[in-house]
Amino acid sequence: MQFSEMSLVPEILRAVEEIGYTEATDIQIGAIPVLLSGKDLIGRSNTGTGKTAAFGIPVVQMVAQSNQERGQVLILSPTRELAMQTGVEVRKFSKYLQNIRVAVVCGGESMQFQIRQLRTAQIIVGTPGRIMDHMRRRTLSLENLKTVILDEADEMLNMGFVEDIQTILRQAPENRQTVLFSATMPPAILKITKEFQTDPQMIAVDKGQKTVDNIAQYYCNVPNVDKTNALKLLLAYHRPKRALVFCNTKKTVDELCTQLKEGGFQAAGIHGDLKQNQRNQVMSDFKNGHVGILIATDVAARGIDVEDVDAVFNYDIPDEDEYYIHRIGRTGRAGKTGASYTLTASRTQLKRLHSLERFMDSHIAEAPVPKTEDIQEQHLKKFRGNLKQLLDESSGSEWISFIEELEQSGYDAKKVAAALCKTVYEKDRSLRTLKNVQVEKQNPVQPEVARVNIDIGTESKINADFIVGTIVEATGLAIGAIGKIAIYRDHTVVEMAPTDAELVLKKMNGYRIRQRTIHITELKGKKPASFTQNAGKAHPSYGSRRYTGGKSHSGPGAAHKYHNGRSK
Repeated sequence: MQFSEMSLVPEILRAVEEIGYTEATDIQIGAIPVLLSGKDLIGRSNTGTGKTAAFGIPVVQMVAQSNQERGQVLILSPTRELAMQTGVEVRKFSKYLQNIRVAVVCGGESMQFQIRQLRTAQIIVGTPGRIMDHMRRRTLSLENLKTVILDEADEMLNMGFVEDIQTILRQAPENRQTVLFSATMPPAILKITKEFQTDPQMIAVDKGQKTVDNIAQYYCNVPNVDKTNALKLLLAYHRPKRALVFCNTKKTVDELCTQLKEGGFQAAGIHGDLKQNQRNQVMSDFKNGHVGILIATDVAARGIDVEDVDAVFNYDIPDEDEYYIHRIGRTGRAGKTGASYTLTASRTQLKRLHSLERFMDSHIAEAPVPKTEDIQEQHLKKFRGNLKQLLDESSGSEWISFIEELEQSGYDAKKVAAALCKTVYEKDRSLRTLKNVQVEKQNPVQPEVARVNIDIGTESKINADFIVGTIVEATGLAIGAIGKIAIYRDHTVVEMAPTDAELVLKKMNGYRIRQRTIHITELKGKKPASFTQNAGKAHPSYGSRRYTGGKSHSGPGAAHKYHNGRSK
């Protein structure tokens, strides 16, 4: 859908067009009309799906069409960086509207400056802690508040802001509009929606899959003691101009930053323990290109919106599936391609990686760790190419007189050039600290498989396509999540991941198929020989035949074709 097809005022459409937006994203298509109607909303959306515009555009229009009294909209963000970025984006949307003022209130900025902003601002963006400070000082009043937006609500709760959020919402007018955006829906979020929202509409963008389409995903399996060296080899080989490295703890960020710097890499670390002026300096250096590698925790990275990130490296695998998408979504933006590399160091971590593949319905390919010989060859090739380019451009002509002076002193010009090449080439200290990773051969880790038994079979005239379609419709699982199927006279056995099996058991017990209620159980113990014989080897395969996915599944009562060389 085009933004021009939405009920937006010309001034906002002009600003949106100037930014370069034409097609609205899924979250924008769903959220903008709901917010403009004044209804409460829950938006489940990940980084990179355009959610800032999804709430920023409608709140600007709502303020423009109101009496423009101060303090009408409050947007809560988990981090200073995200609050600052949100403020910048909202101001862009209101560029051609007169008298729309935005105040950003968060730590690390002058309190007096914020107080002056709050006297006139209709839209307030801030972190819960600083908003509470202003409420206690009576420099912020909520009496005119019409809309409250909780951005990255799950992260705010993880950071311990739940009591602040509850206090703010309880002091806000009861007849306000409450909007919540979150990548996940844990119980604490559901509790907030139940207490503070009225009949909210849910807009969900499925698993953020669209945010990884332009990202090539790889993993490298290495011994745990070699993880840092493997990261150095990857960085030296791919030589990204701008890269993000993610760690799970602040301690790891600090240690890794020190090790990379000692190895000659231009790296900086950012996490919650840094003072605000330090965080500002690190982000400035990264955005300006003075530092090419930024090492961060998930929380510290929230709100970092830097263009042209070439690659993301997961030094640690994130604990939450959604965080993986948040991380790699920092590259491959605005139609550009990107790459992500994840380091695994055990069979457990490999299984965790397979779990991420199932979550995204996407493949993460194994890649070898580059060898020092390959890196040196690549580096030398690039050095030679750069040198030839400089010669073709007649660059360095100011040094010719010096070379002539050396020749007159008895030095051979060829030897002078060779010495200069050696000096420049060996200036890169990162090459001197690299050593190969000794990777032990391991048997490939097979994903864990569970088997569920459905008490319906061929006597009810069902086939594999029918079973797949029913499961997909009832649970929302992707077709690729469903493994081998064996259909018997009075029951059917389906293979899938244990987590997916739990979902099937939860959602489909008591489900009606062919006018009868089915019962599902999980099969334990060794796989029956008959199942193995029937199942075949191709993936995805069902019985002794193969499912081709040639027809969509529109419901448990729909007719589905069963492909076995021809349609039946």
